[in-house]
Amino acid sequence: MSALTLPEGLTSRVLTEDDARAVFEVAAAQEQADVGKVVIELADIIGDWGRPSWDIATHTIGVFEGERMVAYGEITGHDRGDAAVHPDHRRRGIGTAIAGWMQETAKGLGSTGYGTPVPEGSPGDRLLAELGYRVRWTSWVLDLPEGREIQERPLPQGYAIRAAEPAEHPKVHEVIEDAFLEWSERDRQSYADFEASVIGRPGFEPWTLRVVTDAGGEVVGTAWVIMSPDPELEAYVQALAVRRDQRHQGLAQALLVDAFAQGRAHGAMRSSLSTDSRTGALGLYQKVGMEVGDVWVNRAIGV
Repeated sequence: MSALTLPEGLTSRVLTEDDARAVFEVAAAQEQADVGKVVIELADIIGDWGRPSWDIATHTIGVFEGERMVAYGEITGHDRGDAAVHPDHRRRGIGTAIAGWMQETAKGLGSTGYGTPVPEGSPGDRLLAELGYRVRWTSWVLDLPEGREIQERPLPQGYAIRAAEPAEHPKVHEVIEDAFLEWSERDRQSYADFEASVIGRPGFEPWTLRVVTDAGGEVVGTAWVIMSPDPELEAYVQALAVRRDQRHQGLAQALLVDAFAQGRAHGAMRSSLSTDSRTGALGLYQKVGMEVGDVWVNRAIGV
């Protein structure tokens, strides 16, 4: 592990699973300061850390003042990472130190570099720009406002939407990976990692994994809904995918409105999702009444 050069009084070490809540608290504090709300959940961290392919001992670093975590960094994939510095400890060189550690760690894991998401115009965005990180893509968070009418989208004859059955989970994984790898440059996620981060994510319920089936009962599309409890219950569509040969029939829009309706039926006041400039899907979400909110950029170096 590369050593960090830190201000006096601060120490660093690799993280353990017991640090998950502290990581959440630092990330939440940074989000609150930068975008005025907390998006991340503790369940996100637990789900990601549960992937068999991921090793906390080689992929993470934490910065501490005494026993209190004030910053962290983690390499979450072959060219991806996340980091946060508590707002009370900004402008001390901690973010620069963590960025250097992440570059060296990514190289040690076989990558030439990595990218990380930051709110556009935030202190993190400005720091990475100063360090030479380029914008790889732009992401938009879209919301379906509270009270917005959910307009039905009819399915082609013989098609149906319902909750995925356990035996269909491998097929759901296949549909998502095939669709996402059309525009995402990364390794194919294993089913074991999918199972750990989706089915094993705290709060998962069977109804949150939706599928659309064709006339023969085969899964040809899917949507995964996460119910976010704070500050009010929100249905977040984490993944939406339709098999390539089944597109242009309105299946994606039908899955979206089903996800919104199911979220409301389970108490959600709002619905949201994010998309980025690689997918070309922004117009699809606006067609069903969603509005652009926060804007993030993925800044990268060496990749």
